[in-house]
Amino acid sequence: MIERKFVSENLKEYRIQEFISATLRNVGHSHTKLVRTPMGEKVIIYASRPGLIVGRKGENIKKLTSTLKKKFKLENPQIEIAEVENPNLDAQIVAERIAGALERFGTNKFKAIGHKTMSDVMGAGALGIEIIVSGKVPSQRAKSWRFYTGYLKKCGDIAISGVKRAQAIVITKTGEVGIKVAIMGPDVKLPDDITIQELSTESKNEK
Repeated sequence: MIERKFVSENLKEYRIQEFISATLRNVGHSHTKLVRTPMGEKVIIYASRPGLIVGRKGENIKKLTSTLKKKFKLENPQIEIAEVENPNLDAQIVAERIAGALERFGTNKFKAIGHKTMSDVMGAGALGIEIIVSGKVPSQRAKSWRFYTGYLKKCGDIAISGVKRAQAIVITKTGEVGIKVAIMGPDVKLPDDITIQELSTESKNEK
């Protein structure tokens, strides 16, 4: 019985996250976190442009709060907006940005968009980035294009805990295009990153 309750709550949380992600497309949305408090559910939305999410005089937040109450039966949802410090190091924001650029400028510009994105991410201090664009880009035959620069772990614990991954979908004139982004940030400590320190003069004399 308890297991079913946990599964039900986690499924509900996942659906809320998916709904908010779909609702806040192209406004710099990163991810959503649901925290249960004695006063009710606190919904923390991480985004690079909080102003667009809040809306004029908080109209968007009011609508979102009302929708969460009706659609997911939340009694007292409290929405909090947290700003992402460096959007260029957030995989989800980068993926959504690429999707928006493809939608705005067309798939013929996908190479320029890919290289510009890599330059921005590496300029923000990332150790490595990989972008995969899949679909009918730019021809009528579906294929995958890979943009890669820097150093990115593909296996081991660092590949799971240290690499941020995200994906986005954009509908173009030729069909659906999928975007996958993987970023290894500057704060990742690699297991083979070893610093050798020389012994001081005092330590040498003691020996």
